[in-house]
Amino acid sequence: MTLHALLFDVDGTLADTERDGHRPAFNQAFAEAGLDWHWDVALYGKLLAVTGGKERMKHYIDRYRPDYRKPAGFDAMVADLHKAKTRHYVELAARGGIPMRPGVKRLLAEARAAGLRLAIATTTTPENVTVLLEHSLGPGTQDWFEVIAAGDIVPAKKPAPDIYLYAMEKMGISAAECLAFEDSENGLKASLGAGLKTLVTVNDYTLDHDFTGAAVVLSDLGDPGTPNWCIAGPDPGQPFVDVAYLRTLHAG
Repeated sequence: MTLHALLFDVDGTLADTERDGHRPAFNQAFAEAGLDWHWDVALYGKLLAVTGGKERMKHYIDRYRPDYRKPAGFDAMVADLHKAKTRHYVELAARGGIPMRPGVKRLLAEARAAGLRLAIATTTTPENVTVLLEHSLGPGTQDWFEVIAAGDIVPAKKPAPDIYLYAMEKMGISAAECLAFEDSENGLKASLGAGLKTLVTVNDYTLDHDFTGAAVVLSDLGDPGTPNWCIAGPDPGQPFVDVAYLRTLHAG
């Protein structure tokens, strides 16, 4: 089957948004609400085992704050905190404070020029995606993506495959025609569950994840002047990923 489409996760895949974007935005929301919750870099790495911001807050209380007494309307409070967190994240991203990972912009441009269809499949909110693309990738770049499947558009978040299945359904395309891009174990479980061959680029939070089943695991996508390295799977044979390599990977 010929490669026709590329499906991208966002957080940790397109940009290192987790440590330097979402984490400080959560902390700002907590402080604004007068809460003594604070997520340092190490703790946030553990919390990333849970996908979805609202789900992550609930897990934090259950696992790390047995001293906290949940008020009446706790779920509504968590939803309000998540809205505040999104506002802080958007403000940070709008200042251009979250750069794209190496090779992302180059490969997206090459893929478009080669006629490949692009889509996003992520658990983060649509607003987070839009502001990141517009301010870190460039004005108008959200239009590069045929489908932006994001947030609560499906009830079951990664590692469930639902968000990928939704994106492919909207595109009218089969898994055999696509290649997914992920950065985490939960993300890989989601893409594999949807039947997708998957290219993984690791980050500081996911270096020790189990990527069994990935087509290849790389440090990042790389650029001609910023070489990447291959961790597992077929080596690109050059210091960056290009469309020709994607086609070979997909066909393998």
